[in-house]
Amino acid sequence: MGEIRGHPVRDLYYLIALLVLNHSAFGGARVAVSLYAQSLGADTSLVGVLMALFSFLPMVASIRIGRWIDRVGVRLPMQMGTVMVAVGTVLPAIRPELSTLFFCCVITGAGAMLFHVAANMTVGSTGKPEDRPIHFSLLALGFSASGFIGPMIAGFGIDYLDYRWTFAILALLPIIPIFMFLTGRPGLPATAGAAMPDTRAGKVLDLVSDPVLRRVYIASGLLSMGWDLFNFVIPIYGRSIGLSASTIGSILGVFAAATFVVRLSMPFYVRRLSAWSTLVFSLVGSGATFVLFPIAESVPVLFMLAFMLGIGLGCAQPMVMSVLYTAAPVNRRGEAVGLRTMLINISQTVFPLVFGALGSAIGITPVFWTLAASMLAGGVLTHRGAPAALK
Repeated sequence: MGEIRGHPVRDLYYLIALLVLNHSAFGGARVAVSLYAQSLGADTSLVGVLMALFSFLPMVASIRIGRWIDRVGVRLPMQMGTVMVAVGTVLPAIRPELSTLFFCCVITGAGAMLFHVAANMTVGSTGKPEDRPIHFSLLALGFSASGFIGPMIAGFGIDYLDYRWTFAILALLPIIPIFMFLTGRPGLPATAGAAMPDTRAGKVLDLVSDPVLRRVYIASGLLSMGWDLFNFVIPIYGRSIGLSASTIGSILGVFAAATFVVRLSMPFYVRRLSAWSTLVFSLVGSGATFVLFPIAESVPVLFMLAFMLGIGLGCAQPMVMSVLYTAAPVNRRGEAVGLRTMLINISQTVFPLVFGALGSAIGITPVFWTLAASMLAGGVLTHRGAPAALK
């Protein structure tokens, strides 16, 4: 992969700042596209198609992109991804039509995926191996911040300006990273390192057949399902028990705040807990919380459960990336990250449809409890399969 030029820690903070800008544009675009499409008369199914397009190319191309990054390094993919996010978000401002939103979703989603995979590769190669959990927690903190900033820009921009200006403002966010890349900041490896063998001969099944990586992918899939279920089902469940829209939004906000808090505090305790132990805690704690959700109707209790779930799910992502980067073959780390990205995007595309169908057929409570049982079982299996080097 090669070492990062310049001061590694300082450049890490530069990178996270650029990620916040890029991912804020991506997150804001998701909100703005959904609302703009509805204002243009799109029905719910069409809005669903648009949202799925953000994840479509990442779902089908993440592994190939990871292999490509293994060969060429992170600089070019980050630059391309940033430009694509800028182009994708500015299109509706230039041509405000429903058809333009399709191109916006595909280009912006693909660009965000390029930057995401390359950023994870860069963070994993920064500093010493024992520092990876802290570095990945800082990266996750950037994702949490951008998950708040982007939708806020979109919401206030739409209310106080209009859709065209909102997309234009979102498109300005990646301009700063583009300028930073032109000035050589942050220091990034220009190539993936000539010493690495060609990864094209490797098969994806080789990664999945590794016991440690297989458990990481299963745990990551379960945690991603939990995240998607919460964001998808809470509005439905809230309406079913008579909660107002603002209360439902507040529950989601408490969850987001908890993910930010736990990621902010992770550097202070990550040296005391192993990445694997944190992963087990996340699965078991989140599973137990999901058991309680469908029997809670009091707003304070729902706030408490949302905060607990945010802590459980929020602490997992940095640890998943740390274990994944450590366990993956050195010359296939980009491919390993790409496979995880593909699984996450499959979850984001498929599981809302599955959860919706199951909820209509058997009700919300069995959906909560089925996922809870899966996560608890996953926690037990992950604990039993912990490799000695990662305990």
